[in-house]
Amino acid sequence: MQQVVDLQNDPRFSALGVQLLSISPDPVGAWQKEGEKLGITEPMLSDQGNRVWFRYGSSSWMMPTSEPGHTFILVDAKGRVAWVRDYGATEHGGAMYVAPKEVVQQLADHLGG
Repeated sequence: MQQVVDLQNDPRFSALGVQLLSISPDPVGAWQKEGEKLGITEPMLSDQGNRVWFRYGSSSWMMPTSEPGHTFILVDAKGRVAWVRDYGATEHGGAMYVAPKEVVQQLADHLGG
């Protein structure tokens, strides 16, 4: 969850004008408690049944434990997937934390900024 904290506090991310929504398969209570503890102010969604995960095709980056990976999905105003990057995937280095600078740069490149 440190990724969410760091992105929400990064002025470069804020300048992109995109909404950060953190989604986890964790139960609502645990997810909410951890978010409050870390000072997360961005929206958080509990997706215990992984419906959102499957809806946006993130299952292709499933971790070896059959759990959702660490995927960033940019959804446009019409609800269409405009950009996807799963940093936890083997082909992307298997990282579970990515420096905000890298996420911001990739989003900015995609958004044309």
